Formats: sequence, structure tokens, C-alpha cells
Amino acid sequence: QVQLVESGGGLVQAGGSLRLSCAASGRTFSSYTMGWFRQAPGKEREFVAARARSGGSTSYADSVKGRFTISSDYAKNMVYLQMNSLKPEDTAVYYCAASRQWVPGNGRGYDYWGQGTQVTVSS
Repeated sequence: QVQLVESGGGLVQAGGSLRLSCAASGRTFSSYTMGWFRQAPGKEREFVAARARSGGSTSYADSVKGRFTISSDYAKNMVYLQMNSLKPEDTAVYYCAASRQWVPGNGRGYDYWGQGTQVTVSS
């Protein structure tokens, strides 16, 4: 069982930066793929970024490549999403998720989800 709690969302101007954090419980945290997804009002949830277990491969949505970076600190059971050069279209609720598989962009492949944190980017 893995429990995930996101934090770090907020209001930021376009061009600014935010770092989202995801605190994970469970002793086997390092054995999970960790991902970030987002959902804007009236839109479907979409993949943002994922990092394979034990700090392996990473994957990013085309819309965030070069601007967002996913990282993890296994000693602290934390996953981060550094978001730079934010745009108004990045406005959404951001969710942290954990998967036993490497299916980075497939939300259905994730077993555990956090409650989400709101990110609002003003123009």
C-alpha cells in the first residue's frame, strides 16, 4: 500500500516557477514508477511526467519537455516536479501517482493516486 500527498501548488505569473512535492508512504517506495498527471477544468486528465523506479528512465509529455523536471529523493520518500517557464495553459490540478509497472503515459496503469494540488498560472 502506498499513500501519496501532494503539496506546493499555488498561484504564479506566467514565466514563473513552482516546485511540486509528493510525499509517499511505504517501505517499497523505490520499487514504484512515480508519475505526475494534471487535469484542467472541463478537460481529461493528462500525463505530465514519470520516473522509473530506482531512479531509472524518465518520460515527459511534449507540452512540458524542457520546462518541467521530475526527480526523486528515496531517502526522504519524496518525488518532485520542478516547473519552470510556466504558461497559463499549465493551469490544472496536479496529481502524483505510483505504478508497479513502467507505463508512463497510461493513467490506468497507476495503482495509487494523491488528492491533487492546484496550480494556477496567470497571464
